[in-house]
Amino acid sequence: MEFLDEDLQQYIEDHTGAEDELLTQINRETHLEVLKPRMLSGHLQGRVLSMLSHMIQPKYILEIGTYTGYSALSLAEGLVEGGKVVTLDINEELESRVRGYFKNSPHGDKVDFKIGNALDIIPTLDHTWDIVFIDADKENYSAYFDLVIDQVGKGKYIIADNVLWSGKVLEKYRKKLDKDTEAILEFNKKVHEDPRVENALFPIRDGLMVLRKL
Repeated sequence: MEFLDEDLQQYIEDHTGAEDELLTQINRETHLEVLKPRMLSGHLQGRVLSMLSHMIQPKYILEIGTYTGYSALSLAEGLVEGGKVVTLDINEELESRVRGYFKNSPHGDKVDFKIGNALDIIPTLDHTWDIVFIDADKENYSAYFDLVIDQVGKGKYIIADNVLWSGKVLEKYRKKLDKDTEAILEFNKKVHEDPRVENALFPIRDGLMVLRKL
């Protein structure tokens, strides 16, 4: 996942706006107490998500994959008045921790946190999304895209995380073609060729695919 020189990465973070006190706490506690902390968006990506949200000024955001809530709160910073983030996760074990973070955030009342299978929940939601952030199980990235594309407003955005998959999208950086890598390759090709969206792949952290619906 670390593509840049460590010192250069540190320079980038040093010259990126600071995360707030709660996000710093989530960052620290996730790394100390939660399995697979690399799943956290973290400082740089969190500030990028916040910046994109402020630029788009969304009313409704759908997040697929909450983890410990860092990205949901980062995205919530750019909501217009009365806006909402609906965030979905299947992991019940983290629920009390995440709800605690949301409760302690000034943006917590803007977040609707739902536990369950996103493939089942998404069809029951009736908002028109301004931003959809996909950061869940890689095998279902294409399925999530298919479910949300008609729910995304014209000129609005889908953002998918981990689309470089620690470099394993290139054959020289992988030992074998596992299911997750294959799913990411399929997703990247699928959205790149889809005439309903235009796309740009940003080499931020593990790769952000930004799609604008035409």
